[in-house]
Amino acid sequence: MTKRISYLLLLAISLLLTSLPAGAQSQMVGVIVNEDSAFEGYTLFAPKHYTMTYLIDNDGQIVNSWESDYEPGQSVYLLENGHLLHTSLWGAERNPTFSGGGEGGRVEEYDWDGNLIWEFDYSSDKYMSHHDIEPLPNGNILLIAFEYKTVEEAIAAGRNPNLLSDGALWPDSVIEIEPTLPVGGNIVWEWHVWDHLVQDYDSSKANYGIVGDHPELIDVNFWAEAGQAHANWNHVNSIDYNAELDQIMISVRGFSEIWIIDHSTTTTEAAGHTGGRSNKGGELLYRWGNPMAYRAGDSSDQKLFDQHDSQWIETGLPGEGNILIFNNGNQRGYSSADEIAPPVDNDGNYTLETGAAYGPSEQVWVYTAPNKTDLFSEAISGVQRLPNGNTLICNGVNGIFIEVTSSGEIVWQYVNPIIDTGPLAEGETVPLDHRGHALNAVFKIHRYAPDYVGLQGHDLTPSVLVEDSDGATRENATPGGGGNDSPPRSQEDEGNNAPPPPQGGDRDNPPPPNNG
Repeated sequence: MTKRISYLLLLAISLLLTSLPAGAQSQMVGVIVNEDSAFEGYTLFAPKHYTMTYLIDNDGQIVNSWESDYEPGQSVYLLENGHLLHTSLWGAERNPTFSGGGEGGRVEEYDWDGNLIWEFDYSSDKYMSHHDIEPLPNGNILLIAFEYKTVEEAIAAGRNPNLLSDGALWPDSVIEIEPTLPVGGNIVWEWHVWDHLVQDYDSSKANYGIVGDHPELIDVNFWAEAGQAHANWNHVNSIDYNAELDQIMISVRGFSEIWIIDHSTTTTEAAGHTGGRSNKGGELLYRWGNPMAYRAGDSSDQKLFDQHDSQWIETGLPGEGNILIFNNGNQRGYSSADEIAPPVDNDGNYTLETGAAYGPSEQVWVYTAPNKTDLFSEAISGVQRLPNGNTLICNGVNGIFIEVTSSGEIVWQYVNPIIDTGPLAEGETVPLDHRGHALNAVFKIHRYAPDYVGLQGHDLTPSVLVEDSDGATRENATPGGGGNDSPPRSQEDEGNNAPPPPQGGDRDNPPPPNNG
């Protein structure tokens, strides 16, 4: 049932919900607000501690749902063929090498009816996919992946030994997978942070240089997150693709920056400094959010703080071509949705004056709660520009979704009713995980328009509200109930053996299939 309340009452409820610690909240769940000015569509979300993924209408009624054997690791997408693309959390028992938040290790594709039609594992003691994926127009998929580097390898690359307290370093990479149904895939393109380093710590190393003279490179000793530097150094947490520019954007939490790279290169070119449409190989074409990372500013110039879900606004939508970001706001104590207009021409070239920071100097639009600290999610979370100009925001740690107008009015609000054990009852307290995050947390969400091609030809008749559903059968589920850096509850039938590595290769010379 649609719950409609006035904007003033909405603000009062929002203040109550967000000002209390999540574990102390006895709150309404499901749809809280649904105004006529909300964009009518279907919202896809996967509760972070559960094995079900839900597609709901604006009234919070289930239109479709899918069940995996795994919790998300961490994103889900509805493809144009109506299939669900589901990242999966393997857990620390399967891969104890990588555990620090956002782990994945597996990607699955389910048809509309919930049948598993493809699975791809990317996890070993040398690498692991994590956080996010990006479906490409050609049917391939971009993955973010950790790579394992020993202390010796890190020091050889100019890393300060005092920044190796975890005894290893996990630089990020991007790989493009060509699926081979029903199992496995070919790596047809890849890009690695490790190929584009600069440092001014050790003059004996080949990559020694003046960091400020090389904004196109990555300082191997930079660290922007609070506390001691750890192995999850870049902490990339989202990936997006621009088909018109053939460019990739990643959100780099460890630097409080977004980076853009050229996808038109071969793998060989992506490891170097020439080639592709930009003729810059795999160098950074653009970076924004924290010019301290390349010695072009100080703390007063920092705009992003541990951000997530950076993305180009799609062609045809208000703000098309601009970049939208969920700015978590750690170190400042509140979150925001930020929109920027990057300094790019029609050929995908970005303007940068020598010695200066990349523009823009200010955002073109920012949403914060009326009382700024009432919207604060220190991790995960996401944003999406909708066709009517509104913006969908996932307050991930708290499991709250809102849709806001350009003037900041909340016209739709939803509280995820699913925790690790299933649906919450109305008024039931939301428990916390071991990190103090609400157990109804959600990594990010996406709303699909009624005319989205992936919905055509399917029965969209709504059924029950999510909070009134039976939840997953869970008979064969292996969720990681302690959070996205905790092992699954039961993996006795799965074993601890990591799959063999997929065959690497160049997009121009694809390797043979890997069915591991």
